[in-house]
Amino acid sequence: MPAARTPDPQFLKMISGYGLTFAEVLYRMPDHPAFLQTFSWQFEDIAPDYPRLRRFLQHWERDVEARIHSVRVMHQGLIQPREVRMVREIGYLN
Repeated sequence: MPAARTPDPQFLKMISGYGLTFAEVLYRMPDHPAFLQTFSWQFEDIAPDYPRLRRFLQHWERDVEARIHSVRVMHQGLIQPREVRMVREIGYLN
């Protein structure tokens, strides 16, 4: 009998609600207020609360001199609950 396999941590995150998130932050630097600059970031987060994005934006407001103009967020769940079907045993091929 084969040894029990531990589930992949990445897969466990996917089925617990994490999805691929893309954030585009438009900001202005204090020394060039006429220029609108952009920062793009792709990461895993949970919609609709976006705890990781919120922590990042709080850090930005607290520690970065640039002022945020706007934030655009796109999110796609990687696995939907209806796409996962648990199978007890698949079988063996010899």
